[in-house]
Amino acid sequence: MKPFLLQQLERYAFRLAELDFLLSREDIMGDMKQFLTLSREHTEVAAIAGRFARWQQRQADLTTAQEMLSGSADDADMLAMAQEEIDAAQTECTELEAELQRMLLPKDPDDKRNAFMEIRAGTGGDESALFAADLLRMYTRYCERQGWKTEIMSESSSELGGYKEVVLRIEGADVYGKLRYESGGHRVQRVPATETQGRIHTSACTVAVLPEPDEAVAITINPADLRIDTYRASGAGGQHINKTDSAVRITHIPTGIVAECQDDRSQHRNKAKAMQVLSARIVERERSAQAAKDAAMRKGLIGSGDRSDRIRTYNFPQGRLTDHRINLTLYKLALIMEGDLGDVVQALQQAREAEQLEELEVGSAR
Repeated sequence: MKPFLLQQLERYAFRLAELDFLLSREDIMGDMKQFLTLSREHTEVAAIAGRFARWQQRQADLTTAQEMLSGSADDADMLAMAQEEIDAAQTECTELEAELQRMLLPKDPDDKRNAFMEIRAGTGGDESALFAADLLRMYTRYCERQGWKTEIMSESSSELGGYKEVVLRIEGADVYGKLRYESGGHRVQRVPATETQGRIHTSACTVAVLPEPDEAVAITINPADLRIDTYRASGAGGQHINKTDSAVRITHIPTGIVAECQDDRSQHRNKAKAMQVLSARIVERERSAQAAKDAAMRKGLIGSGDRSDRIRTYNFPQGRLTDHRINLTLYKLALIMEGDLGDVVQALQQAREAEQLEELEVGSAR
């Protein structure tokens, strides 16, 4: 294990002893707020310290087995037993080291949150809108595999059955953490259904993934800064469509950010949903501004997820998906378009973890 990681882990062992002492004090037990804060920290620190203690134990077991191996040259049974213990200890130590590295990485509290996903057609006209529908299907299928719930918040359909824009709410465990790197430009290369001469066309869509704001710490929006318009919903939806002004569009006047919802029959519920999306977009605007400042200081491997970046190409004639940020190429595009995104998501997370680990090492060397 790298020296800087050992230094970090040894601090956790010391901190655990401090927390054990603090949580036993009567004055802290009498202060519920402080007690809960320290208890939460104790849970996190104990998990890391516990895995570190196990790693230390297995390292000691490994040393003992290696000594046994070198001192049992004439005993075949002892040699076999020592080698078996060495193999087992080395395997577990490697697994524990990887686990401890992940546990030490800084956590983004938004990673566990639900998310809004916005898919917009870009260059390519009708073909781009059809590709937006394909992306929606791909992500919806992936969400089903993860056991997440999805809900279309708003949609703007194109004439050929695609989407000019669609906003999806995704609810489940670690949604934003797994989907955050989907933000950016998605390019498709294929022969459109409307192409009569078999020529390959290139079109694009943009995807933006926004964490759902925490209602407990939601941003404060001045009602005077909002313009709320109601209109009749369009598209499939039953007899109520086009009979009542149930759809809602909210504009945040200072920023020009707009959110709308026409999914529900109730104007009140549509307004509440549109406010959720609006809040997420305002928070994302602030996040993007901060990310731009950070990017000026450091260019990240995954990048800020800015939706102007071209992050991925879907080449249908070759059955190929390429993620340009991490030079990942997979030749199973048909499966991916059916929601088999696990390899892509995992590769992006691992790339980010490797980058964070490098940052951690550089920071500890200063």
